[in-house]
Amino acid sequence: MKNELFVTAGEVAQELGVSKPFAYKLVRQMNEELEEKGFITIAGRVSRKYYEEKFYGMAQAGVRTSSHTLAAVAK
Repeated sequence: MKNELFVTAGEVAQELGVSKPFAYKLVRQMNEELEEKGFITIAGRVSRKYYEEKFYGMAQAGVRTSSHTLAAVAK
């Protein structure tokens, strides 16, 4: 059964076409952002809703996610 609530670093790597270590870095950063907002997080997983807002929310506005965006998020 697929977990609909969370996305794993492995799924992030596959969907974005990045390495697993880089995907873990992205997940860690998103979890840090969520912790700052008072949410409880799980290492190696991030809220699917938050992940989709961070990477695909821009596509709704007509802007595609690019390597520039990935680099900015990874900082």
